[in-house]
Amino acid sequence: MDVKRNWQQKAKMWTEKSEEVPQFSALQEKIIAKMRTIYDPEIAVNIYDLGLIYELRVDESSKVSIKMTLTSPACPVAGTLPKQVEAAVKDVQGVHDAHVELVWDPPWGPDHMSDEARLTMDLF
Repeated sequence: MDVKRNWQQKAKMWTEKSEEVPQFSALQEKIIAKMRTIYDPEIAVNIYDLGLIYELRVDESSKVSIKMTLTSPACPVAGTLPKQVEAAVKDVQGVHDAHVELVWDPPWGPDHMSDEARLTMDLF
């Protein structure tokens, strides 16, 4: 699935009344590519296509802020996966710092998944 299409779907979730499509910087594209290398250990889908990334912001000094969720508050990797994401993003060339915030609202559901993730999980 096209990264921008996936982001557009998520953007509609965050800004229900806005029809604007977020514009990507080259750095954001690299960060998304890096997040696509991290997989949920219980589901064979990367965290980005799984829909766990709710917000990605990069400020003018290349500091990255990410809001992410997990499939369940009882997820066994709740203490480690956000730290893994933060470390991976900090490793992206051009990122000066990164912070990942774990959020639970809105709750994750299969409707957050990309079409690719649904195909992988045979949910069509």
